[in-house]
Amino acid sequence: MTVTGPFSSAGRSQGGQPRLPTPPTGWPIGSYETYEEAQRAVDYLADNDFAVQDVTIVGVDLMLVERVIGRLSWGKVLGTGAVSGAWFGLFVGLLLGMFGSEGVGYAPILVGLLSGVLFGLVFAAISYASTRGRRDFSSASQLVAGRYDVLCQPRNAEQGRDLLAKLAMRSPGSVS
Repeated sequence: MTVTGPFSSAGRSQGGQPRLPTPPTGWPIGSYETYEEAQRAVDYLADNDFAVQDVTIVGVDLMLVERVIGRLSWGKVLGTGAVSGAWFGLFVGLLLGMFGSEGVGYAPILVGLLSGVLFGLVFAAISYASTRGRRDFSSASQLVAGRYDVLCQPRNAEQGRDLLAKLAMRSPGSVS
């Protein structure tokens, strides 16, 4: 995976990947219901010495799925705020204790821990109160696709399609 910043030079990166978002190119050589199946297909191509640099996995029919984890209450919100504040306070206290002029001491660690709990409680309470009951649940979001197409540049598409057909014959239940 190539990661680029917003201030990178225009054009293509060293690996030939476009720096700006661009639609994928190539011919479809396989279509799969899950990302795991598409990944397995590309891995199979790689295992058979196929030019995988010509391959792209494309998620089609994207959906944002928000799975509700649980109900929020003041107790849960304040407890979570206190715990996360405690971890941060402990970290700061350890740093102050290690780099303090008196060597490693327990006072900075204790002060950091208690301060972290206090700030965590306050920030969690302010954040939850600001929603005014409009969002009394916690959730996790995930971007998923309805299907995953494997595309290949035209120069190797026929060979890729033939290899994936062999994979489909080997493993029952595969879509290709």
